Amino acid sequence: MAEPAIVQKSPYVLTLAPGTYWWCRCGRSDTQPFGDGSHQGGAFEPVTPELTEPTKLTLCGCKNTSNKPFCDGTHNELD
Repeated sequence: MAEPAIVQKSPYVLTLAPGTYWWCRCGRSDTQPFGDGSHQGGAFEPVTPELTEPTKLTLCGCKNTSNKPFCDGTHNELD
């Protein structure tokens, strides 16, 4: 099974405006934590949270969360 690239071992804490976002799941995007199409041809697809109002989010930076795209603390267990 393919593993995502670990971008950082901490979350991205952002306040985002209403809209649809593409959270990078593969870890290869140059526009972290959002996707830029780098996943194409790979095993991962972005996760697309849709916000209806301004929202403060804690998005996973290690790409190993079990609550995609939100941080669940998994980065604390990584080597």
